[in-house]
Parts: sequence; C-alpha cells; structure tokens
Amino acid sequence: MSTIDIAAVKQYLLDLQDQICAAIEQCDGGARFVEDKWERGRSRVMTDGALIEKGGVNFSHVQGDSMPASATAHRPELAGRSYQAMGVSLVIHPLNPYLPTSHANVRFFVAEKAGEEPVWWFGGGYDLTPYYGFEEDCVHWHQVAFDACKPFGDDVYPRYKQWCDDYFYLKHRDEARGVGGLFFDDLNEGGFDRCFAFMQAVGNSYTDAYLPILERRRDTPWGERERAFQLYRRGRYVEFNLVFDRGTLFGLQSGGRTESILMSLPPLVRWEYNWQPDEGSAEQALYTQFLPPRDWLAQ
Repeated sequence: MSTIDIAAVKQYLLDLQDQICAAIEQCDGGARFVEDKWERGRSRVMTDGALIEKGGVNFSHVQGDSMPASATAHRPELAGRSYQAMGVSLVIHPLNPYLPTSHANVRFFVAEKAGEEPVWWFGGGYDLTPYYGFEEDCVHWHQVAFDACKPFGDDVYPRYKQWCDDYFYLKHRDEARGVGGLFFDDLNEGGFDRCFAFMQAVGNSYTDAYLPILERRRDTPWGERERAFQLYRRGRYVEFNLVFDRGTLFGLQSGGRTESILMSLPPLVRWEYNWQPDEGSAEQALYTQFLPPRDWLAQ
C-alpha cells in the first residue's frame, strides 16, 4: 500500500479552491469571491454577480479526538479514533433560471488509533440541478464525468453515476434533486496514490463540466414565471441539504463553522402548497423528462 500523504492532499485542495474561484470569477465577469478565514479553513462567497446570484467555495480541515455520530453511524468501527477531515465543497446558484445550480465536493478522511493502522478514504463528486432542462447540457455534464472516470476503469462511471442518482434523491418527495453526475465515498481500493489521483481527476474536471453550460445559457431571456419556478425548485435544494446531506450533518456535528456549512443554501427560495406545473409546459418537462434517472450517454 502506498504511503498516506496528508500534506499533499491538503495542498491540492487549497490549490483546487484557488483554481475554481478564479475560473468562476472569469466566467461571471462582474463579481469576485470574498474570503473569510477561520480557525479550520477558508470560506469564499460570491454574491450579486453578473451570472451568479450566490456562490460559495469552501476549504475546511477539521480535526478531533473522536468521530461525530454522523460518521460512526455509517462506520461504527471508527468509534474511539481521532480523525482529520479535509475537503473542498462548493455550490453555485446562478441568477438566470435557465442556468442550473451545481454542487461539487472532494474530501479526504483519516482516522487513527495508537497501535493500529490508520483508516482512510476519499469521497466526493458533483451533480447538476437545472430548473429548465436542456438535453445538450445534461449530455455534456455526464460526458465530462465519464471522461474523468475512464482512466480508472470502465465500471467506474456507471457505478458512481448510479450512486449519485441514489444519493441525491428526496425520499419524502419521491423525486431526484437534479440530473445527477458522480458520487463516491469510502474510496481506498488500489492504494493511496491511485485513490488520490481519482479524487484529483474529479476535482479538476468540475469546471470543464459546468462553465460551458453557463456560457451557453447566460444570455437566455427570462421573466417572472421562470424566476418563480426557480425559487420554488430551490426549496427542494434546501430540503435535501438540511434533511439528508451527510456532509452538512458531519459539519454541524463535528463543530464546524455553521455559517460556512450553510453557505450552500440559496439566497432566495419559496414554498407553495400543492403546486403543480401546467400540462405540456417546460416546467412539467423538468419532472417528466429530466429528473427521472436516465442514461444520458446512451446515444
């Protein structure tokens, strides 16, 4: 097994945060990220940009003497171990309803106990949440994800695409949050170097997947109807993050900075009782053609 290099992972994550922020700033062209350093990381938030209504790109490095309940419930053998958890997590909420929200994160965990081998793994992925669906955008998003996974085996993309579909699912709504992407966790097969390389492939491909979609849709006209639907659908994003998301729960239970953890929430949102889309509308098409899991690369 290759040697664990925590310092190399941390440096990569810091560099990744820099690279993603610079790329999004260039794409937006109207705003910059404001950095807020804190004891365990650095948060960067963009608001009121030309394209981005609110975006956050966080780096965090959390350490503790015992794992929080959200982690030991998933991996009970970790109880009683000290740990380090570090990662980059981001959510981008555009203003134009024709531009999809996107989320990404890559992370590394190591749990240690005297006299025993450390337990470590990588996790992460990215997923896309459109309000108005475009086949071209979904195919591009998944093609970039496929290409990032390809060097690591033919089965990698299908497995992590399925995992993403299963994970980003609102059970109480019986619907997907978006059109998926990649999700992986507990990755330590093949040794540290191979797993670290895969995490980097995922992290490095995020802007290749997302920014071309922003550029393609940035000038699409929109009005009050589209804005109302966008704010309604953002409610699903909030519900998932507060009810199901393991990263949110881990951050809150491990003493993370609440302001940074909840940075992922959109600035404006609305709920409406028993709302239904009009028959044959673009809003209905999101539910019937885009949210149901499908093989976007079948053709």
